[in-house]
Amino acid sequence: MDNHIYKIIEVTGTSEKSQESAIQNAIKKAGETVRNMRWFTVTETRGDIDGDHVAHWQVTVRIGFRLD
Repeated sequence: MDNHIYKIIEVTGTSEKSQESAIQNAIKKAGETVRNMRWFTVTETRGDIDGDHVAHWQVTVRIGFRLD
């Protein structure tokens, strides 16, 4: 087994639909420029309230990726 080195970045995804959708949006966008993504950890969940309902979900994730 080869030894690997990993780096972690932190990004925040948003969605009007759900927390899961906000996570997917964050990972999809990060994947446009980051290669070798391997895992994520949710570090914060928050939302924007409009009147009496959630208008937007905001989920911060740490994404680990293997360096070349």
